[in-house]
Amino acid sequence: MAIAVLVKALGAFFAIMNPFVNLPLFLSLTQDQDAATQRRTAVRTTISSTIMCAVVLLLGATILRFFGIGVDDFRIAGGIVLLIISLSMLHGSGSSAHEGSAQEKQQRDVIAGDGSDIAFYPMTFPILVGPGTIATIIVIQSQARGLDGHAAVVAALAAVLIALGIVLYFSASIGARMSKTMRTIMTRLMGMILASIAVQMIVVGIQHLFPGLAR
Repeated sequence: MAIAVLVKALGAFFAIMNPFVNLPLFLSLTQDQDAATQRRTAVRTTISSTIMCAVVLLLGATILRFFGIGVDDFRIAGGIVLLIISLSMLHGSGSSAHEGSAQEKQQRDVIAGDGSDIAFYPMTFPILVGPGTIATIIVIQSQARGLDGHAAVVAALAAVLIALGIVLYFSASIGARMSKTMRTIMTRLMGMILASIAVQMIVVGIQHLFPGLAR
């Protein structure tokens, strides 16, 4: 059971936070930085992402209860958000839910251009730990059962964050070796995986809210 949870969580977290897919954005935002500054930004981005993921992991369910939102309600809403993001990935276009609106992108360019720190905004939020990632963490965590299940979710999230840190830290070298075709193929593949996870989240949420439909 724990292995199944680990594989599912790993696939979901990697698909939504894919460091290789987000690499071009990081390189674009840090193009005016020297190598040392770029690596410091990568470290700060990884730390910010880890802290935000940990907060969501620990307090996500509590926040839902505070607002009177059921897990299944959130599962359906999160599935819809993920589906929108995945369809954008499949079509090769950025989703505003994941990469920000046109106004936010313009503001992001201004922040990058004037030398401001982009580690938390916009790299951590909303690019890496945006609505889709938050929904995925809360839903996957709610599905875990027992200590081994929750440990599997934490392990999967930690593995993706470690991969994220490594890719961003060596972004210049990796970016130079990744062809546009490779990035396109990976984006489409992750989009398909994310779409499958999104559909499953929506279906399970509907079945739990309307048990009669599952008969």
